[in-house]
Amino acid sequence: MTNPLITQADIDAFQRDGVVFIKGLFADHVDALRAGVAHNMEHPGPFASENFKEGESGRFFDDYCNWQDIPEFREVIANSPAAEVAADLMQSQSVQVFHDHVLVKEPGTSLATPWHTDGPYYFVEGKQTISFWSPLDPVKEATLRMVAGSHRWEKPVLPMRWVSEESYFPNVDDYMPVPDPDAEGMNVLEWEMEPGDAVAFNYDILHGARGNTSDTRRRAFSLRLVGDDARYVERPGRTSPPFPDHDMHPGQRLREDWFPVIWPKSV
Repeated sequence: MTNPLITQADIDAFQRDGVVFIKGLFADHVDALRAGVAHNMEHPGPFASENFKEGESGRFFDDYCNWQDIPEFREVIANSPAAEVAADLMQSQSVQVFHDHVLVKEPGTSLATPWHTDGPYYFVEGKQTISFWSPLDPVKEATLRMVAGSHRWEKPVLPMRWVSEESYFPNVDDYMPVPDPDAEGMNVLEWEMEPGDAVAFNYDILHGARGNTSDTRRRAFSLRLVGDDARYVERPGRTSPPFPDHDMHPGQRLREDWFPVIWPKSV
């Protein structure tokens, strides 16, 4: 049976477009996620970033791979409907945790999150991948933007460093240049969202986010999961996240002691 938060139409849309909006996925966990984000910002992890660019205003904080050290994140991953919904949308029998990601744009943050796809930064390949992006504040201006169907493009999009705007890896010819979806008339989807709503999207979807020019914060929690066909792949350089000393080999499933299976739930 499909989780009641989604319908067969949502599953079809996710398979077709690579992205779908889910009302209230984390609605019962907003306070816990807010507490987890506060903890994360007070105690940043080794990968925390302050995304500052000359000429831009405000503060754009992000950090990832901290869920094992933040009790509130562990609780939400274990007890929210995210794992079951992910299995339904991906059409996967199993779901593993890949990593968490916190993104906070304080009021008056002009810096937009540039257009990018997550997949090329990762050491994961497969069609059964999913990210849940959930705001913890009402979102009307600093919206997440998605190019529908971009996960089916023939070539992956060039991964770039957000601030320096340099290529992340040296093998530039293996990728297509980052497009300008607005100028090129692409089908861009975005939603006004309430705390606990979520956008679910495939790792290979082209997406970005507007700056936060409002007078309220825009805290967001993102949970990245993988399904049955996800396999480790080598990249020509350090991936993001890097997960040093993982000791995996190309073609292997992600090691379950680092990337635990959360669906089906163990009895």
